Amino acid sequence: MIALTVNGETRRTAASTIAELVRELELDPAKVAVEHNGVIAPRSELDSHAIADGDTLEIVHFVGGGQGDDSWSVAGRTFKSRLIVGTGKYKDFEQNAAALEASGAEIVTVAVRRVNVSDPKAPMLTDYIDPKKVTYLPNTAGCFTSEDAIRTLRLAREAGGWDLVKLEVLGEARTLYPNMRETLTATETLAKEGFLPMVYCVDDPIAAKQLEDAGAVAVMPLGAPIGSGLGIQNRVTIRLIKEGANVPVLVDAGVGTASDAAVAMELGCDGVLMNTAIAEAKDPIRMARAMKRAVEAGRDAYLAGRMATRKYADPSSPLAGLI
Repeated sequence: MIALTVNGETRRTAASTIAELVRELELDPAKVAVEHNGVIAPRSELDSHAIADGDTLEIVHFVGGGQGDDSWSVAGRTFKSRLIVGTGKYKDFEQNAAALEASGAEIVTVAVRRVNVSDPKAPMLTDYIDPKKVTYLPNTAGCFTSEDAIRTLRLAREAGGWDLVKLEVLGEARTLYPNMRETLTATETLAKEGFLPMVYCVDDPIAAKQLEDAGAVAVMPLGAPIGSGLGIQNRVTIRLIKEGANVPVLVDAGVGTASDAAVAMELGCDGVLMNTAIAEAKDPIRMARAMKRAVEAGRDAYLAGRMATRKYADPSSPLAGLI
């Protein structure tokens, strides 16, 4: 068995040629095009084109315009995955990287912290999660004033050139609820300086709209207190925020398990951000996979349009004609 990356996902296979792999995927080699390690593999040579452990393949075919494309965009940048994950609380960088891969997320939030000058060769997150392959979203975790948040993001932009950032300005340490006055002030300043802030906020439709007007490129209402795992506590206000927004709405904070993520997506949210729910699971890698599927299932349910609720039972089978 060898391990390949096929259309962005790791897959193990016993196939030795591209054609064998394509047939294993229940596809017709005559109806697909394949890129192998960055080079187009001629269709006429797929039966003899060998593959090896670690290879990367892109397999494409023609579909009707727009079919299968449920991507989303923020500040002009498009992503396929609607799940954003954090990079804190994992036992080590290796576990963090493995959970990220299992989640399928294309964006990770990263905190900005001082370099360990006493051990400059200590491992760093970038050694395990490549910012060229995954979008880093610098955040202002731990900031309690607009001044500290702005200063942090200025340093982040200098360090990595990032302008798409996550802003959170906390009110106090017990609840980690956002201080909306400070958050709004920071949003206005960052937008004027060319930042593209995705903003953590209370689950209040009015506050969310004010942030949008101030320059937020996405609003991120909390589902419950950060790290609580309580799930979405107020579905009504989350839905109202989504209905009134002209920017993406992502639930940020409070997700505890896969059903919570599905609920967020069923409400019509554009995505979900989580960290503790994966990092503190007994099996973070498995939970990351569960979250990926939950976000996809919730999105499908939202697009499908749920059945109407009724006050009384409605039989699936007709009662007329019973024996």
